[in-house]
Amino acid sequence: MNKVFLIGNLTRDPELTETSGGVSVCHFAIAVNRSYTSSDGDRQTDFFNVTAWRGLAENVSRFTKKGSKVAVSGSIQIRNYEDNQGVRRTAIDVIAQDVEFLTQRNANAGDDFYDAPAAEKPAAKRKPALESFDDDGDIPF
Repeated sequence: MNKVFLIGNLTRDPELTETSGGVSVCHFAIAVNRSYTSSDGDRQTDFFNVTAWRGLAENVSRFTKKGSKVAVSGSIQIRNYEDNQGVRRTAIDVIAQDVEFLTQRNANAGDDFYDAPAAEKPAAKRKPALESFDDDGDIPF
């Protein structure tokens, strides 16, 4: 079984593109802290490249940005390629099957995670003001 679960923060803004067939694909990277510290007291961090497809890709692109905390579940994919110098390299990617957004949304934000410019923000809904009640102390019953 090839299954991975990661919780971390985006290291850069997600990059949404489309394949030549019109399928949305989003590439992003997350930093995941290890659960232990080294002998000198430093906490180690691992960096993972993640790829999301279709609707998930569009949602990741829409609702996250650099620094957003996410939980990713998916599988590991290993790719082999040659770099510019002809050296054979191996890349390890996570193919996301589910991404849960753990960063709390801004309460004033609209549908998108990002704040819209002030001119585009919808008017804030005002709560009705409470009216004062003059109670003369008489009990009505």
